[in-house]
This record gives sequence, C-alpha cells and structure tokens, in this order.
Amino acid sequence: MYYAHFGLTQPPFKITPDTRLFFPGANRGEVLQALIYAIVNGEGIVKVVGEVGSGKTMLCRMLEVELPEHVDMVYLANPSVAPEHILHAIAFELKLPVSTGDDRLRVLQTVQEYLLKKHADNRRVVVFIEEAQAMPVATLEEIRLLSNLETGQDKLLQIVLFGQPELDRTLARHDIRQLKERITYSFALTPFSTEEIHDYINSRLRASGHRAGEVFTKGAIRAITRYSRGLVRRVNIVADKAMLAAYAVNATRVLPKHVHVAARDSEFEVERPWKTWAAAAALATVLVGGGGWFIWSPAPSPDTAAVAAASPASGPVAAPAAEQTAAKAPEAVVAPAAQPELPDDVSITLAPANEPAPTDSEPGAITVARDDETTADDAIRAQLLPSWDAGLETHSLLNIDNIVSATDGGLVHP
Repeated sequence: MYYAHFGLTQPPFKITPDTRLFFPGANRGEVLQALIYAIVNGEGIVKVVGEVGSGKTMLCRMLEVELPEHVDMVYLANPSVAPEHILHAIAFELKLPVSTGDDRLRVLQTVQEYLLKKHADNRRVVVFIEEAQAMPVATLEEIRLLSNLETGQDKLLQIVLFGQPELDRTLARHDIRQLKERITYSFALTPFSTEEIHDYINSRLRASGHRAGEVFTKGAIRAITRYSRGLVRRVNIVADKAMLAAYAVNATRVLPKHVHVAARDSEFEVERPWKTWAAAAALATVLVGGGGWFIWSPAPSPDTAAVAAASPASGPVAAPAAEQTAAKAPEAVVAPAAQPELPDDVSITLAPANEPAPTDSEPGAITVARDDETTADDAIRAQLLPSWDAGLETHSLLNIDNIVSATDGGLVHP
C-alpha cells in the first residue's frame, strides 16, 4: 500500500525470509561464513542459538543458497520427532526407498549405504534441524548416534542444530553430556543494537528500491530498538506498520509517534526501567502554584536543616505550620530515594508559559511546555524524571502531551 509513496518496488519488511534481503551486519555475515566452513570441512555437529525472531531461519535459507554445489541438504522443520522416527524422517527427505513399517536397523543401514556412496562421489550431506530446543532428549541422543557415521577420515553426515536459548540449558544436562561434547562449533545470534537496526532498515529499503534520503528519523530508530529489543522479526513488524502509519497521514518520514502507533497495534511492550523506582520518585514530586510546575530539589544538608530549626519565627507570634504554608508560595523540599538519569544524548529545555515550543530542536533535545494539567503520573509515565546533583537546585517536569521533538525525541509513550 505504501510502496509507491516511499519509492519502493517491493515489500521491504516481510517476515518471511527472503535471501535477497539478507543483512550481513550484526555478526550474521560472520556466522554464515563460519557455518559454511564447518560444513564443507566436515566438522560434525554445529549449534546456532538465538532468541525467537533473531534470524535463524534466514540464516538457514542463506546456507541453502551459499553452500557449494557438492553439498546435499536435508531440512527438518518439525522438532517433535520421536526418536524411533528421526531416521525415517531423514531417509524420507533423502528420498530413500524406505517405508514406515521398516525397522530402525534397516533404515539405518539404508542411510549409511547412501552416505557412503555420496562420500565416494566426493559429496557431503548436511541436516538442518530447526527449533531443536523443542526436540525430545531421546531424539537428541539419536542425533548424536547419527554423528557416529563416519569413515576413517571424515564424517558422513553433518548436523546443524538451530534453536532458542533453551537448547543450551537442555544440552547442559548431565545425561546428554556426550552430545554436547560432539558439538564442535557454537554460534550465538545476538540482538541488534540501535546502530545495527539503523543499518538493517536502510539496507532493506535500498534493496527494495528506495533511493531518496533517510525514511526513519533517529528518534524513530531508537523507538524501534526499544520495542523490538533488537530482534529482527519485531523490527520488520514494527517498521512495516510504522511506514503504513506515516503513509496514512501523508508523511514523508517515519517519526517516533508512528512507531508508537505500530508498536501498540502489534501489542509490543517496552521494558520500563522506571517501574522499579517510580513509587519512590513520585514522593519527590511536589505540585506548586496554579501554573502546574513540578519542583525537584536535592535534600537540604544537615547544617542547613539545623540552622532552619534554630531560627526564631518572624513576628510576635509564630503562626502554625499549616497557616505558614498557606500564606506563602510553597517551597517543599523532599529527598528523593533514587536518582534516575536521562540518557546522555537527551537534553531538556523549558518553554515559557503560553508560548509555543520550538520545532527546530537538535537531535535528542526535548522541549517541555508549561501546562496546568500536568500530573505526577504523567511525568513518571513519560520516563523523563530528571537527574540532579548537589549543585542543581530545581528541575521542571512535564506534560507528555506537550513534548516537542522535531526529529529526534525518540520517547516511548505509555
């Protein structure tokens, strides 16, 4: 729908693996080359571990494309194969003359004869097993026994296990330690960083026909990082919907607000570090005056507190504390229990009351407008509780609806 709007010739963020859009960054290219080396050189069992949606299937598809012609591949996508059926599954994929009624010994002999013939023809056979973390332990043990098929110099069958981190926990079990000892290479697909997501998105857009400038602002990229947690599948889902949201309002660039809409539609939540200290931080907010400003201040020093306690009340008779508070502008000071910090690349400036906030902020700059409707909950949920130190007297908090960041706020709204 939005392809022509952004000058694209094909969908850039399909979640179905498309090898034409393979991104070699974030260690994917290095892992691919190492896998090719291990398979071609007959290194036994290889393990690739990554979180859900980290790109394991794409890597598997790339191996099918990049492996030399003399390598024959078997792909097992069903991890719940019983141990007595794993040999049949491999034999069926190799198109060997076996039936479901054949016993294990006969199927094993047929597979071994086939592999020996392939080896004599200077060919290799590799089995890709996806979702290996869901495979029964007994089936994994059967996989180990298959790795025993070898000649005097070479393995007859290469096995590559693709799985989630739970696979590592399974392999750590004492009763299958022999399988773990047979794994010669282990690779981990790590989540993308913000910079890698920026490069990944631009790589996909260029491969899909985009030739103009940056489509996603830096703030939008940061928001995608938070919502996706660096997982490729999530990046694709959020980026696709964010572009659709931008297209719906005829925008030529994807902004953080479009990413927030996309993430809400996808029901992706961002981890909020402020939840651990929000209650303590709320105690440090004091609403003063009709203007609706929040005042933050460090705790007074012991010396200052002592002087204040010793000072006599002005006038012949000291008014009760409550009346004194009502008679003058409140200047409450509360010691915060925690000191949350803003990111290094974010700065805050304050817009005067009744004046529009500027729209030409530098990247990472946030302009806060005064608003009578501001509440402590708004401030906390905006994740912008400021830091302070002994030399800083006050900070102003904000209303999330009045946050202005022309290109780079990158804030995650609740």
